[in-house]
Amino acid sequence: MPYKIHTILTDNGVQFSDRYKGDGRGWISHIFGHVCGQNGIEHRLTKPYHPSTNGQAERMVRTIKEATVKSFHYNSVQELRRHVRDWLTAYNFAKQLKALRFKTPYEAIEELWKSKPEIFNVKPLNHMLGPNT
Repeated sequence: MPYKIHTILTDNGVQFSDRYKGDGRGWISHIFGHVCGQNGIEHRLTKPYHPSTNGQAERMVRTIKEATVKSFHYNSVQELRRHVRDWLTAYNFAKQLKALRFKTPYEAIEELWKSKPEIFNVKPLNHMLGPNT
């Protein structure tokens, strides 16, 4: 990871959350929470029955699906992977996003790197798909 992770937001699925065992053992902690704690990462769970907290991630998944598998037929997984990689490159380096004040994701990360390099572990731009790889 090129930058430090301080908080992770996940849903309340069994993949991420503690479970209650009705056999007298009480709550069973999940390994995901332990790993987060060992690395100084705060693990937050979304509110149950509030899908709006997961909306941005779901919207991005929908955008990628609409640009790839819902619009094209692929003869192999390699074709799909190549197309997704090419799409992500175009998105990161050419798509100006309103939420980023009409900058591309690449420009936004580059600006953040220049203004706050201390929040990154390594130079992030070397880890992005695109002309620099």
